[in-house]
Amino acid sequence: FDSLPPARYKETMDTILVRIQQSETKLSMPQVVVAEYEIMEQRLRELKALQSSLQEQQKGLNYLSTTVEDMSRKAPAEVSQRYRSEIEVILGRWKKLSAQLVEHCQKLEERMTKLQRFQNDTKTLKKWMAEVDVFLKEEWPALGDSEALEKQLEQC
Repeated sequence: FDSLPPARYKETMDTILVRIQQSETKLSMPQVVVAEYEIMEQRLRELKALQSSLQEQQKGLNYLSTTVEDMSRKAPAEVSQRYRSEIEVILGRWKKLSAQLVEHCQKLEERMTKLQRFQNDTKTLKKWMAEVDVFLKEEWPALGDSEALEKQLEQC
C-alpha cells in the first residue's frame, strides 16, 4: 500500500481540479468589446484576482508533483504511470491557463491605455473645436487680408 497516494493527495487534486475548471470557465466566456474604462478596470481586477487565486494553489500543485515522484519510486510501473499521466495533464492545463491569464491581462491593459489616449485626444479636439467655434462666431475673419487671416487662425 506504499504505492497508494495519501488522502491529502486526493483532496489537493480535487481542489486544484475545481479551481482550474472554474478558471477555465471564466476565461472561456466570450470577450465583449467594451469602450467604458470603468468596466475594463473591473474586468482587469477580476483577471488579477483569478491569477492570485491560481497562485495560492501553487503549493498544492508542488505537493502533487512531489507526491507522484515519491510514489513512482515505490509503486509498480503501471500505477506510477497512471499518476504521472494524471499530474502531467493537470500541469499542462495549469500552464496553459496561467499563460492565457497573463495574455488576457496584457491585452486588456493595452486596450485600456489606447482608450485612455483616445479619450484624452477627443477631449483636446473638442476643446479646440469649441475655441474655433467661439472665434468664428465672435470675430469676422479678415476677409481678403491673408496675413491677418493667418494671424487670427493661429490664435485658435
